[in-house]
Amino acid sequence: MVELSRRQALAATAGAAALGAVSSAGAAERSVATAPVAPAINLAPRERLSLDFDWRFKLGHAQDPARDFGFGANQRTFAKAGASAPNWWVAAAAQADFDDSAWARVTLPHDWAVELPFVPNPDYKPSGKPDDEDLRAAHGYKALGREFPETSIGWYRKTFALPAADAGKRLSIEFDGAFRDALVIVNGYILEREDSGYSPFRVDITDIANVGGDNSLVVRVDASLGEGWFYEGAGLYRHVWLVKTAPVHVPQWGVFARAKVDGTLSIDADLINESDAGADFELRHTVLDAQGKPVLAPAPARGRLPAWERQSLSLTVQLPDPVLWSLENPHLYTLVTETMVGGVVVDRLISRFGVRSVLFDPAKGFFLNGQSIKLMGACNHQDHAGVGAAIPDALQVWRLEQLKSMGCNAYRASHNPPTPELLDACDRMGILVINETRRMSSDPTSLDELERLVRRDRNHPSVILWSIGNEEPQQGTARGLKVARTMKRLINRLDPTRGVTAALDSGFGEGITEALDVIGFNYRHEKMDDFHARFPKMPIIGSESGSVVTTRGEYARDEAKSYVPAYDTEHPWWATTAEKWWSHAADRPWMAGGFIWTGFDYRGEPTPFNRWPSISSHFGALDTCGFPKDNYYYYRAWWRSEPLLHLLPHWNWEGREGQPISVWAHSNCDRVELFLNGKSQGVREVVRNHHVEWSVPYAPGVIEAHGYKNGKVILRQRRETAGPAASLRLTADRPRLKADGQDVAIFKVEVLDASGRPVPRADDLVMFEVSGAGDVIGVGNGNPTSHEPDVANQRKAFNGLCQAIVRTRRGTAGDVRVTASAKGLKGASLVLRVEA
Repeated sequence: MVELSRRQALAATAGAAALGAVSSAGAAERSVATAPVAPAINLAPRERLSLDFDWRFKLGHAQDPARDFGFGANQRTFAKAGASAPNWWVAAAAQADFDDSAWARVTLPHDWAVELPFVPNPDYKPSGKPDDEDLRAAHGYKALGREFPETSIGWYRKTFALPAADAGKRLSIEFDGAFRDALVIVNGYILEREDSGYSPFRVDITDIANVGGDNSLVVRVDASLGEGWFYEGAGLYRHVWLVKTAPVHVPQWGVFARAKVDGTLSIDADLINESDAGADFELRHTVLDAQGKPVLAPAPARGRLPAWERQSLSLTVQLPDPVLWSLENPHLYTLVTETMVGGVVVDRLISRFGVRSVLFDPAKGFFLNGQSIKLMGACNHQDHAGVGAAIPDALQVWRLEQLKSMGCNAYRASHNPPTPELLDACDRMGILVINETRRMSSDPTSLDELERLVRRDRNHPSVILWSIGNEEPQQGTARGLKVARTMKRLINRLDPTRGVTAALDSGFGEGITEALDVIGFNYRHEKMDDFHARFPKMPIIGSESGSVVTTRGEYARDEAKSYVPAYDTEHPWWATTAEKWWSHAADRPWMAGGFIWTGFDYRGEPTPFNRWPSISSHFGALDTCGFPKDNYYYYRAWWRSEPLLHLLPHWNWEGREGQPISVWAHSNCDRVELFLNGKSQGVREVVRNHHVEWSVPYAPGVIEAHGYKNGKVILRQRRETAGPAASLRLTADRPRLKADGQDVAIFKVEVLDASGRPVPRADDLVMFEVSGAGDVIGVGNGNPTSHEPDVANQRKAFNGLCQAIVRTRRGTAGDVRVTASAKGLKGASLVLRVEA
């Protein structure tokens, strides 16, 4: 039977409360709630323990063995497994007695690339062509790659103990992802090499482990080669786990639960016996509802499992009174799978799942549980200011909250498998996901990566489509069709419940099209109507939409500074404005919806300035810190139902007195009236899915917009001419944190004048001081050309804003005080409570 202790229940409730107590620190007021975390369940006798702490890190060298701790010297790397003699060992740093005391202490997730300098490309010569780009710009000008051997190799070391009680257990280490080309060495033995920078992988250490003693874990990560055309980070940027099981157990991702809305529940479970003796087993399942209450316990399966064999067991049962997983009520069931041998529970595994139906109708769009829903999504990379690709779990949740506050109901993981914690959060928050593999190929390695993705993520109710590619060279060819069919066959075998898509930017109706269940249009919205007429039975989504380029707080194109205006006006030739694509999509019921490129700015791809000094994109509705740009409010106006009025730009235009300023409002009111210093500038009727605008001669003072609904003013917003910077305002996303060494708070700094008004162009250098139970792990400001260090205790404001991310210390409860200060300005402090 499944037991939930009072302590576990209280811990789960406290965790949910901590996540729920979030105020604004970036994307306007908090207006979304995270669903409660499912009650904690004791997995014993199975153990899954974090290996994120107490690592040491040091850069190696990609060319010089002497600077790479002897790795690769004498061509004997793989000659003698586990050798400890200097002339035979893998590397000096792989030995248990190696002195790493001078190495840096790091906690995972860790991205060493974010700490590297920005380096221009001396070989770049502009061609003058419209699409000209410096290829180094795509990855954000970080010193990674074969040209930078001294900063492209990273070594990680840690020691962990295994008690004598672990004798007889199966022991493994699970990596959620490492970028890239990871060589795993345990007690001097090379046990695994994983090329992929995004796929999870497992290393069995049973035979090599020192049970009853210390164990050396060393990982050499080589980020010389990339997989994308965007910033990808470097290192152990996702979690690492130590897993202990009995010899008879359910293997990794060994349970697949799929439920229909009528309550039909099918469960497939694999069972493996990694011992020399056959075993009589009993496998039983218990289904718990979102409150942890048992609602179903089917009759157990019994049998005999021979030594070193694997069996698959399936059953179909009826879930009573199923509660559906939906956007409004993302109800999660927990399936507890227990294995018994000799009348004793030897293994316990939990799998979350939801009950929902998904349908893409080629004439009517997308349906969830029979309800028509327009997909209002965002594509995103795993990257954030200050921390790079090593995004803490709490920050993953915070980023999703910002997207949901904008009205997003869907997320496309671009262009690779996401971290598991992101999908867990989407399950809890009611966000739909397109899950994408990194490589479109049918070679064994690519198919293995695809299989790991599907097996890992097929229980997530948030996942609605598997994506097999993005703008691939073979997308419109017969060869590409063969590849797509092979990939689809594998997906359908592993998961017959979801469709397959791919994101195309050409070849619509050709090549891989016929292998897809849903076709994704990357832009090219002008071609959708014709495609729909020619292929009326093919569902359509906008897999990438918009791609308007904007710089937060800037309202004129500045070639010298590499800034673009925040009005919804500029985009590459292949893209459109936000207003154009969404008004097109909203008016066509057969279009299932779309995913803007992108939700957040990200490092690399600094279109339209693909050259030094640009280091991050302009595509986001929010900048790299998650501060909203003006287009955030365009989407919020039309993707959410509550009234909204947003006025732009700021009203500090010194030196432009009397000159016309373009003033916009994003609003879903009936009409908007604009005033300048109390004088009406006219009323504009709001056309659905469009903005309104005026041309106003600048005069210092106040512009104020009034939003009307049914003839009455229901909203007002104003922009005032601010004076010189006088003070800082500091806010955090929540008042309480967990003392687990992983939890983070996101701090927002605003520069204000003497009257408390935001100073829209302020660029003061802000210093962060932390005392108590936390540390600054990263800073940012959203400036797409800033070369300031991300890992620091200071950051200039960019157009009045900057951010700091503070992480707790493991096991250290109490208060953490964060103080923000700037020369000549009144500082600000904030105290958060850190709870054990």
